[in-house]
Amino acid sequence: MEFLTPGTGLLFWQIVIFIGLVLLLSKFAWKPILSSLKEREESIQTALDSAEKAKQEMAALKSDNEKLLKETREERDKILHDARTAANRLHEEAQTSAKKIGDKMIEDAKSIINTEKQAALRDVKAQVAAFSMEIAEKLIKKNLSDDKSQRELTETLIKDLKLN
Repeated sequence: MEFLTPGTGLLFWQIVIFIGLVLLLSKFAWKPILSSLKEREESIQTALDSAEKAKQEMAALKSDNEKLLKETREERDKILHDARTAANRLHEEAQTSAKKIGDKMIEDAKSIINTEKQAALRDVKAQVAAFSMEIAEKLIKKNLSDDKSQRELTETLIKDLKLN
């Protein structure tokens, strides 16, 4: 059984060495280890704080971007509405102007047609009068070629003059 249990001398020296090692480590190694751990903890905390600050800034930027996007959409909608209104107004003005021009052209055409019609009627009347004169002249020449017809015409005209 001696193999399984250590000797008291061995235990004593192991305890003395362990306590010496702990004192030695506490005096020389634990302070730098703890200070480096503390620095590491502080740098991690600083990084976490920076990340939280960046997250808040990103949320604020996102909010600002959404606000700007909303304002831009509203401005775009207003510009489109104004453009549609202006286009409709221009379209109506163009239609009104075209209607006025068309009405004026129709009136001018009617006036020209009426003037041409009057001129044509005058020409027709003049031609009818000329034809009538030619026909009357030919009839009178034919009817009055003998003396008897001339006397009868003269008597008829005299009778008509007395009646009037």
